[in-house]
Amino acid sequence: MKRAESQKACLKKEILDYVLHTYGTSPDYPWKTPDFVLRHNDNRKWYGVMLEVRKESMGLHGTGQIKILNVKCDPDMAGFLVSGKGILPGYHMNKKNWISILLDGTVEKEQILALLDQSYLLTASKKTKEKLHCERKRAWLIPANPGYFDLEAAFAESSTIDWHQRGNIHTGDLVYIYMAAPVSAVLYQCEVTGTGGFEDPGGNQDKSRTMELKLKHRFMPDEMNRERMKLYGVGPVRSARSIPPELEKELEMLAETGKNRTAMENKRKEERRWQ
Repeated sequence: MKRAESQKACLKKEILDYVLHTYGTSPDYPWKTPDFVLRHNDNRKWYGVMLEVRKESMGLHGTGQIKILNVKCDPDMAGFLVSGKGILPGYHMNKKNWISILLDGTVEKEQILALLDQSYLLTASKKTKEKLHCERKRAWLIPANPGYFDLEAAFAESSTIDWHQRGNIHTGDLVYIYMAAPVSAVLYQCEVTGTGGFEDPGGNQDKSRTMELKLKHRFMPDEMNRERMKLYGVGPVRSARSIPPELEKELEMLAETGKNRTAMENKRKEERRWQ
């Protein structure tokens, strides 16, 4: 019991350390209890609420209290997440837009922080979003249907393709392309080299919302498949969406490792050619 309580206290501290160093957020205690709120410094909107509630009030078995973290979430993603373990509809919040994460060890810390990052972005002011975009280029996840367009053939012909633009994607951003079933995995890392004025490969003539993608790296289908993406809180990819920071780091690491491996293989091939 003492070990479990120690782990919960450690997780709480890790969450507080993370939001302090990442967003400059200190907990706000509006109810004069150990429960607290995480707010934006400018618009004062909540992006996280840590509570201790009765298990029965959450529909859980057993008696006693349990710590939860409420975060805002995309409605489509929320519906997917609550079907898994450790995540429930938002307690005392709009259940379409908020979820409750059980802080009992059921949900990995990496996933909790990724969901907290998403909540921060969803509740951020326009000024904060613009600042975040200026500080670093954003990374996006976009879907592609293999039955609709042969991306591999397109990239074999040219490292740069035109694609219909979704979301607030800008030149310089990274785009990771998720191939739908039967592949169900992230297969390509691309850089946005231009927006507007290009022809959509699917034949869409609306050229005001298009972008040019330059291939940077190909992933193997088993490197970031749908099951692995779930660990980072990512459900079905139906439209362009920002990537949780923890998933972005993992994809960047996989891409860098893959590029180094390819460089070594090319070097060995060159050496053998001249032997």
